[in-house]
Amino acid sequence: MIFWESLKQKISQAAGLDTANFSYPSQADWGDLSLACFELAKTSAKTPVAAALELEKKLNLNQELKKYFFAIKAAGPYLNFFISPEYLASAVIKTVRTEKKNYGANQIGTNKKIMIEYSNGNTHKEYHVGHLRNLSYGDAVNRLLNVNGYRAIPVSYINDFGIHVAKTIWYLKKKPEYRDSLEDKGYLLGRCYAEASKILLAQPEDKTEVVGIMKEIESRHGDNYKLWQETRQWSIKYFAAIYQELGVSFKNIFYENEMIEVGLRLVAELIEKGILIKSEGAIVADLEKYNLGVLPIIRSDGTALYPVADLALAGEKFKKYDLSESIYVVDVRQSLYFKQLFKILELYGDTRKRAQLAYEFVTLPDGMMSSRTGNVITYEELKNKIEEKLILETKKRHPDWTLSRVSHVASDLTVSTIKFEMLKVSADKAITFNINEALKFDGYTACYLQYGYARLKSIIRKNNFDWFYQTSPRELKEPGEKKLLLKIAKYPEIIKLAGEKYNPSEVTKYLFELVQLANDYYHEVNILKAAPKVKKARLMLVKAVAQVLKNGFAVLGLKTLEEM
Repeated sequence: MIFWESLKQKISQAAGLDTANFSYPSQADWGDLSLACFELAKTSAKTPVAAALELEKKLNLNQELKKYFFAIKAAGPYLNFFISPEYLASAVIKTVRTEKKNYGANQIGTNKKIMIEYSNGNTHKEYHVGHLRNLSYGDAVNRLLNVNGYRAIPVSYINDFGIHVAKTIWYLKKKPEYRDSLEDKGYLLGRCYAEASKILLAQPEDKTEVVGIMKEIESRHGDNYKLWQETRQWSIKYFAAIYQELGVSFKNIFYENEMIEVGLRLVAELIEKGILIKSEGAIVADLEKYNLGVLPIIRSDGTALYPVADLALAGEKFKKYDLSESIYVVDVRQSLYFKQLFKILELYGDTRKRAQLAYEFVTLPDGMMSSRTGNVITYEELKNKIEEKLILETKKRHPDWTLSRVSHVASDLTVSTIKFEMLKVSADKAITFNINEALKFDGYTACYLQYGYARLKSIIRKNNFDWFYQTSPRELKEPGEKKLLLKIAKYPEIIKLAGEKYNPSEVTKYLFELVQLANDYYHEVNILKAAPKVKKARLMLVKAVAQVLKNGFAVLGLKTLEEM
């Protein structure tokens, strides 16, 4: 059981409370845990202050609680509990030492299968910084679900069959130099799409040719279809390389073209049931009476829109994996679309549990991005800019390191920086990605956290310290040591909370605060020159902090850097 939950349960049992409202005091002299007595006062016909005083007397007579608390004091309508330093140190250190990489994990999810769909990119387009928020957020939620005892099934759904594909192929045929270039062809397709979009805005008469290409691709015959097959693989290979670099993997990757035929059969059935209707030559879902507007399904020219494949995939997921729930990680602009999609499925009789995890935009310091206009920072550009700066910084800090060693650290730190910047802000808030701010070593950044971890690991390495050394955590008596122990003890609760809220930023904030406490402790307390028993106890605490940081990094999908 989680450390704090165990203590709260012991207090509740001793007090005879079915429900209790606990909180953590903001000041150390108010105790380590507080129980509000307002509800207790209602049931006992006393004032909250009187109820707290009466409960104080009762619990101070409880011999079992004396094992855990050295003082229990009423303060107004609150009852404050002061944890025994010996119990705190022994219980926390023992738990971390025993559970190691599993510290913080729980079984709340009871192994329920939840599919989480994210990184829904488009072939034949660039992979830019906006996509990185989707990828980082989805991957972190997937990891949070697993560490909270769910059986998460991460999948990606790639749009490889839309009008954007036809635009790219249309322009690619006019620019053979793209095919002959030595640059990554998947990356080049994004540039080709951006240029095609600009030209088609200026030359709308060429759109008829683009529609013809799209129809030929959908017919799965002809030269344009063959070119689609070839270029599609360029994008797939490019995406796979990005996933590998960022340490992201999927159980399955679905593609829109695989869902079209099933979707068209479903559309016919929905028309027959009156859920979809014909309107001006197109097929639409009229959801006005549900305040959800009208959703086009098939264009008047007969080409399929996104919902055709999405409706098919929505059912295919449950059929293939027998899920408890299906979660979609898609940006906030698509919120209405998913309400429409879920409503159509509900009208069809499919009420299985589905939810959208919406997130806000990622912007540049000078404004919004648009893959249509090319006003973006692509993944490649962002990665290269960050890595160049980190190589210079690492060389400056370690002039004796080999270029290979410098590059390796800079590469790992680049990935950490990208992911951390995407996760440190809750999903309901927009991100302005500023590279200079992201690379600071003294702020709320991956560099700061990784450097804090590397420093702890350096202390452990220099002393060749291992968990197996026999030492007593009872030697940990300094105020900074208690702060660290209390913070470590709260990690499992943070994991639980972050999982319940699908909010990785709860973890990033916690890790930042833990590193701050560890840095303060490092500067305030002499670890290496302390008396032998105290030194070993302090090294054990350092080891525990490092373990919790490593566990938290893993939940966020970040590698840990042993040296920086």
